[in-house]
Amino acid sequence: MVWRLRRALANWVADERPARVGLFVDGPNVFRSEFDVDLDDLREAGRSRGDLAVARLYLNEHATPGLIQAAEAHGFEVVLTSGDVDVKLAIDATELALSGDLDVLAVVSRDTDFKPVLEKAARHGVRTLAVSPGEHGRSDALFSTAHETLHLDGDV
Repeated sequence: MVWRLRRALANWVADERPARVGLFVDGPNVFRSEFDVDLDDLREAGRSRGDLAVARLYLNEHATPGLIQAAEAHGFEVVLTSGDVDVKLAIDATELALSGDLDVLAVVSRDTDFKPVLEKAARHGVRTLAVSPGEHGRSDALFSTAHETLHLDGDV
């Protein structure tokens, strides 16, 4: 009950300011040879819904130093993990969505593993955005769950 009152107050205050957006990018699932994904397009996808409070790119131990440097140069917080990128991203996104510090949760992936994250965020009053690397790289489950959707192949 208390979280509902906090969320209602936050939404009332939010009407006076831009939405706070959390952008979470599933690097291994998005940066693939079949997709031409630009780091600026990723940030613009989040900024299209408000101010970026968080922009995180999750990568595994196979990420190239060039990608890591480029992401940091484009304002991303890079999270490297030797374990499952999906698990780390899902936990971090859920925690931040439930903290009350976000108005919009944007997940960039083509992986259905993030469907429960979007559902949980939505149940707690956070708007959700599913972003795919392209029309053919989308997850129907994510797109049917999110409040809004974007394809990086021209919709940004």
